[in-house]
Amino acid sequence: MPRRGAGEPGDRMAPQRAVQLSLKTPTHAVCVVGVEMLVDVHSDVPEGAKTFRVSGSSGVEVFVVYNPARVTEPTGKARWPLGAEVDVVVSMDTASKDLDDRKVKVFYFGEPEEDALGHSVLYLTGADVSLDVDAGRIGTVKRSRGDKKTWRWGPKGYGAVLLVNCDRDSQQSREPDLANSQLTTLDDLQDMSPMVLSCDGPDELFSSHKLVLDVSLADSERVGVFCARGGNSLEDYKQVLGPHQLSYKVERQRGEREITFYVEGLAFPDADFPGLVSLHVSLVDMRTMPAVTLFTDTVAFRVAPWIMTPNTQPPEELYVCSVVDAHGPNDKFLEDMSRLASKAHCKLVVCPRVENRNDRWIQDEMEFGYVEAPHKYFPVVFDSPRNRGLRDFPYKKILGPDFGYVTREILAAGASSLDSFGNLDVSPPVTVGGVEYPLGRILIGSSYPKSGGRQMARVVRNFLQAQRVQAPVQLYSDWLSVGHVDEFLCFVPATDRKGFRLLLASPSACLKLFQEKKEEGYGEAAQFDGLKYTGKISINEMLADRRLQSDSLHAQKCIDWNREVLKRELGLTERDIVDVPQLFSVRGSYAEAFFPDMVNMVVLGKHLGIPKPYGPIINGRCCLEEKVRSLLEPLGLRCAFIDDYLSYHKLSGEIHCGTNVRRKPFPFKWWNMVP
Repeated sequence: MPRRGAGEPGDRMAPQRAVQLSLKTPTHAVCVVGVEMLVDVHSDVPEGAKTFRVSGSSGVEVFVVYNPARVTEPTGKARWPLGAEVDVVVSMDTASKDLDDRKVKVFYFGEPEEDALGHSVLYLTGADVSLDVDAGRIGTVKRSRGDKKTWRWGPKGYGAVLLVNCDRDSQQSREPDLANSQLTTLDDLQDMSPMVLSCDGPDELFSSHKLVLDVSLADSERVGVFCARGGNSLEDYKQVLGPHQLSYKVERQRGEREITFYVEGLAFPDADFPGLVSLHVSLVDMRTMPAVTLFTDTVAFRVAPWIMTPNTQPPEELYVCSVVDAHGPNDKFLEDMSRLASKAHCKLVVCPRVENRNDRWIQDEMEFGYVEAPHKYFPVVFDSPRNRGLRDFPYKKILGPDFGYVTREILAAGASSLDSFGNLDVSPPVTVGGVEYPLGRILIGSSYPKSGGRQMARVVRNFLQAQRVQAPVQLYSDWLSVGHVDEFLCFVPATDRKGFRLLLASPSACLKLFQEKKEEGYGEAAQFDGLKYTGKISINEMLADRRLQSDSLHAQKCIDWNREVLKRELGLTERDIVDVPQLFSVRGSYAEAFFPDMVNMVVLGKHLGIPKPYGPIINGRCCLEEKVRSLLEPLGLRCAFIDDYLSYHKLSGEIHCGTNVRRKPFPFKWWNMVP
């Protein structure tokens, strides 16, 4: 017979409950497979009894647990002393075929050589009850007797993943799938995480004992559970847990050993929701009043975070708007975008005027990201709270099969310019002081370090922070008129070092370039030469313009403050940063790009769509374009300078503001990191 000293670790869980024996009548109990049960051999014993012997039938494991410091293990016929230091624990490894088909006998003795003074009998019925999910994160459900209640990050972590079911798989539906308590298409099951309930045992047992699936009130708003009853029709699946459905008595059929459920996420992590949900199944004895819970199994899920993709990820779709202004449509710009997308082997999606209502700032309206579980991934568009002409486009035209949608609304006041998603970016993967950020870090523009000023809405910042896997960094963008981070920074891929470069707009680099050209004898070469929409200004005039010099010095100080933050928070050195020539002018309290802002580019792999700066022409070439080519083309990048002056620059935006890119997800799996 197995013995175990008190406190010794075993393969099984700690005893769940105790069963008291009787000398007068046999005791009947249900033993859940794999779960230890304490047998009380002390409460009802014959008078004069001092020792006992215990045995179990085939299929029952009996353990004697004792304190070796106080109890000496017996020899021979294994009679154990009756005392508080000795306990009996039983368990079963398989389910019973019939009621009471296993038993445990306990014999009580007085003196060592005497016959038994009496005995007790415990009849056991084994029930195999287990709730299992993809805790190993391999894409399929496997039976587990380990810790299913907790969720662990990292490559050696465990715990299942839920996707927020925020796409719309049926074109007949007007809402995301998570809003429906009934399946609208079987395809929707692919967005859910499977969960299997094992329920093996005699059918008679499940007539008097029920399996109850339940969820807490808080979690019921964040998770939905559908029960699968075989078959291929929508009617074979019904929602059994979710909002206003906290418990479900499982409808087990005769002979049924497993029941499959499908679990969907209903809410993303946020300020009031860390992302963890738990589901429970209990075996309940219905023969008593009140009913008695014999066993509960619990599984934990983490809702998959919304993940942004940086410029270093390969592009899949380029979005741009067709608009009309007083000077005509932006057809030439659309043609340039089409050529750029073709070179990058990227699909071009043109949002027509009837859908954008002449709102061209598609980057400000939305941000593309994705969600991922071991068995499934799909893109999710985050709709900004700016709500201008494009406000319906993400919901009405992008939300669809395997394309999700999420938004956060500002309830108290209207959106500011900083709530637009040109003010939202993400770095490539970085390591900072030994801390890895394998999915990069989100960058948000704000008024910091100023007191007061404009901020991105707290509801959006809270959402981004709660995703945990791309810890946000706050930058200073409120010095700009529009106030977006994409006005002074951009990431581009590179084949060396960290795999990317950070581009920063640099008034100092621009003034230095112009000073060099003046010294070379090109002082009369003019900015905006050949551009009929605005007056020319020579290099000599720009260098002599004290106001422009002062404005650019102010802009450089603001950018330098961000430079130090980015170096510190992204683990960058000066070698990782490229200074792109750019001048700014100040109107009132805020700065604007003096000429088309070249860092506000669209990045499609190695192909860059850069605002044409219309710089001074020297030897037949724009000196600004030549400088940028010399900085970026050695990195393996290809620069296309595109005219956006009338359609975008004069309206306080550039190419990045007027485009949006959906990119491939990271190959790295977010659950393998430790935030």
